[in-house]
Amino acid sequence: MNKSNDNNVLACTGLTKTFVQGGLDVKVLRGIDLAIKQGETVAIIGASGSGKSTLLHILGGLDAPTSGAVALLGTRMDKLTPVAQGALRNKALGFVYQFHHLLAEFSALENVAMPLWIGAAARNLSADEAKQQAADMLNEVGLSHRLQHKPGELSGGERQRVAVARALVTRPACVLADEPTGNLDRGTADQVFDLILQLNAKIGTALVMVTHDPTLAARMQRTLTISDGILG
Repeated sequence: MNKSNDNNVLACTGLTKTFVQGGLDVKVLRGIDLAIKQGETVAIIGASGSGKSTLLHILGGLDAPTSGAVALLGTRMDKLTPVAQGALRNKALGFVYQFHHLLAEFSALENVAMPLWIGAAARNLSADEAKQQAADMLNEVGLSHRLQHKPGELSGGERQRVAVARALVTRPACVLADEPTGNLDRGTADQVFDLILQLNAKIGTALVMVTHDPTLAARMQRTLTISDGILG
């Protein structure tokens, strides 16, 4: 799985993950195969502790599997240096978490521009061009009036909209979302999820979402269940 000649944007084969706790081996993932196509939306559901978030972190290159391989845009992550892994993640992946993980000392505009600034050289972007693209994406999520507000000055729903804008501003091949509306009330959660799906369709990015919410999962094109470390 060094290079892929189909339209998978993200794929893994034979993923396992074992943690050592109290001298015991705890197997969290047991040989997972998964392929995500361009523009596809996939929900991963399962009980707490079933390995959903662990799988998402490994797919995103934020953790390494015990065995198996992950390929992003056809390139195996384990064959890259840490610097090259980071560059590929910055180019091809966006992340949305249950908690927004915005930088408190920066404005909404600066938070959204951050991934563009980090990869500015590869994208041949000036700082001002990055800020303009960030402003455009904040406008897409309905926050053009909040550009200079810091996270502490925003509501929970607004903070998560900023997080969505940050994930999508690079127009990534795939967004990985870990309970992206889990910290919001139902009405706000539905609004944010609607926004994620609309932008997913508009930009053409794939979406892989971990969720406990069967209502949200049902709106995705594919729903997979993880149980005892096995995806089915």
